[in-house]
Amino acid sequence: MIQLEEMKNLLSQHDENSVLAFAENYRPFDLAACVEKLDRDEQLQLLKMLPPDLSAEIIEYLEPVLQYQILNHLEESETSQVLNRMSGDVVADMMLAIHRHQSIKLLNLLPEDYRNKVQTLMTFPEQTAGSLATIDYMAARSSWTIEETLQHIRKIGHDAEITSYVYVTGNKGELLDVISLMKIVLSEPQTRLSDIVTGEVISVPATMKQEEAAELLSRYDLVALPVVDVQNRLIGVITVDDLIDVMQEEATEDIQKLGGSQPLADAYFKTSVFHLYRKRIVWLLILFVAEAYTGTVLRHYEETLSEVIALAFFVPLLIGTGGNTGTQTVSTLVRALAVGDVKFRDIFKVIRKEVTTGLMTGATISLIAYARAWFLGVETNVGLVVAITAMSIVIWASFVAAILPLILHKLKADPAVVSGPFITTLVDGTGLIIYFTIAKILLNL
Repeated sequence: MIQLEEMKNLLSQHDENSVLAFAENYRPFDLAACVEKLDRDEQLQLLKMLPPDLSAEIIEYLEPVLQYQILNHLEESETSQVLNRMSGDVVADMMLAIHRHQSIKLLNLLPEDYRNKVQTLMTFPEQTAGSLATIDYMAARSSWTIEETLQHIRKIGHDAEITSYVYVTGNKGELLDVISLMKIVLSEPQTRLSDIVTGEVISVPATMKQEEAAELLSRYDLVALPVVDVQNRLIGVITVDDLIDVMQEEATEDIQKLGGSQPLADAYFKTSVFHLYRKRIVWLLILFVAEAYTGTVLRHYEETLSEVIALAFFVPLLIGTGGNTGTQTVSTLVRALAVGDVKFRDIFKVIRKEVTTGLMTGATISLIAYARAWFLGVETNVGLVVAITAMSIVIWASFVAAILPLILHKLKADPAVVSGPFITTLVDGTGLIIYFTIAKILLNL
């Protein structure tokens, strides 16, 4: 953990060597967290004292608006040095986050080739593979020899984010293959890349959803994925660290949705109380209104309850069991859908599997429910009603929770919205209807 006060003290002494020595003990991510807590003059002073490469790494971890504010207050020559050392995908994200006139000013500080590539990345919608791609990779023409390729790598390799692979392209920029640097180093100098190209390359279209790209990278244990346009021309590379961030974001969103809340855009402590209120109140109101029909069901069966008061003892137990069963099933299926284990075409397999599981768990719970009724001293026939209802509600909750996520996924909606609270609310009312219907039949009410 960086000692903020020590950093401030060193800056106040204007001792560049001491600041450099201090910064060398920490990673860029930790230094970025420190920069966020400094005032603007201290931020500029620190970054001016550090080498441009390190300053660029630090700025990459900051929010886009803060990135611009810092770069805009540096000298133009300093801004140009830092900006040219930042990853292309980070630069593109920053340009999209700030005003168009501000982005034009910064883009003009980039070399024409780099600027054109960044502007291409800016054309891809958010949450797509193209928006994550970096242009800091090593590419080589298929007509080059190994010696020519190595000379090119020595020239541009220090700026590349991925140095383990060389992306081989044709005359029109089309992606032909991905060759490991080791294979290139071990080949004969006069061998042409076209002679060792296999054509077996895994790439993703720029328009692919970022979570699908993350799944593909995970499936094949890759460290990077080349991104191509509709003509199969290489436009960038997605690195594993970017896709790990995507996986973490998707998992976080699913967890928050499963809790019956809209996902947060920022970290918890960066989110205001009012923003938390806005994220939660909509779903809470929806669930509150939906839950109100439980009272309507109870009122409808008021006469049944008045005839057999003991039925009321088991209402919380039964509806709680149904909600818990549904939440378990939904949580399992939402994750299975997210990682591609389950597809909509598997709906009947899923129903069979979940209903069978519900039958087994329901049978176990029904025996315990009957024992509970016996210990409370209620009549045997009431205990039988409770036991049969417990099994029926568990099976019903398993069935409903099995089909809803699959249907929503088919409709291109996020299945995580079928959250625990939503399933609980749905099963509450329908479970009561099942309970009192069984009671009326078996108790002749």
